[in-house]
Amino acid sequence: MRGLVAGLAILIVAALASLGWLATIYPQGAAGGRGRELRVTLAPDTDLDELSERLHAAGAIEHPTLFTWYVRLLGGDERLREGEVLLTDDMTPRDVLQRIARGFGSATVRVVIPEGFHRFAIAARLDRWGVCDAADFIEATEDRELLDELGIPGPTAEGYLYPDTYRLSPDLGAEEIVRRFVANFHRRVGPLLDADQAALGELQETLSWGPHEVLSLASIVEKEAAAAEERPIIARVFINRLRDPSFHPKRLQADPTVSYGCLARPDDAPSCAGFEGSITRAMLSDPENAYNTYRHEGLPPGPICNPGIDSIRAVLEHEPNRYLYFVARGHGRHTFSETLEQHNAAVARWRNR
Repeated sequence: MRGLVAGLAILIVAALASLGWLATIYPQGAAGGRGRELRVTLAPDTDLDELSERLHAAGAIEHPTLFTWYVRLLGGDERLREGEVLLTDDMTPRDVLQRIARGFGSATVRVVIPEGFHRFAIAARLDRWGVCDAADFIEATEDRELLDELGIPGPTAEGYLYPDTYRLSPDLGAEEIVRRFVANFHRRVGPLLDADQAALGELQETLSWGPHEVLSLASIVEKEAAAAEERPIIARVFINRLRDPSFHPKRLQADPTVSYGCLARPDDAPSCAGFEGSITRAMLSDPENAYNTYRHEGLPPGPICNPGIDSIRAVLEHEPNRYLYFVARGHGRHTFSETLEQHNAAVARWRNR
């Protein structure tokens, strides 16, 4: 009899230990991926066992049976959401539960902001992940009081929202997210600017530029250069256009600036009506677009995207050359020319091909 009681006690202790492990240790183990985005659709009356198998097949969880037990232990099977849910393959079981069921708190999500994303694309991604409303984020990037607090001289936080991977949760709020992005910018870009004081001094002397202007040109280089080795060359082409006394008018003539103007100030320029991403001849000719570098000399009012460190370095360490023109020749590469005649010949050559 004593042996039976002892055996039952051992079983009870083991069961309690297993439940404790399932409730506390298991939920903290990530699936082991690299942050790949996953989409899972939850229909009304979704079966938890079937859902766990789908999550496993998608790479969101490693052990579907354990996940089912874990969700049922916490009562999550009675609170499953409906509709499409976004996940990543490096979430913990707790994160996944918070995304697929109501009432378990806000899951911190891993949000990747690629180099060259402008604030509108960032806003859409944050909205899609449920971190904050897109309109709230855009409003925060234009809040003059917040910009002054963060020491941003431009009209928006564009350019200072450093592209990186962030862990974010919905309880942060749009303003705090902007603060985090900008703080990361200073942490990552500040040492580069400090180390290149000579380059900054040269740009200040020849073009009256400070760090903000460097960032504005870097954002254009980010959009124009596909090949990493061409970034310093393209940066110098734009600088040559502004410095060379023979180049008039001193217009950068960069297509991405035109597009950005239609995103940032669509009501200012008639040509931007109905803009969906494609540039038209009317847009290139429209002086009402303040960002149109085909009609306005010098830099646009501010950065047109959030460049990575390599594009910023390319402006500071631009490669010496006398090029004033370049044309795409395919596969992300360009042909560079010193004269308009050479440029026109290159354009004709690549058009014929």
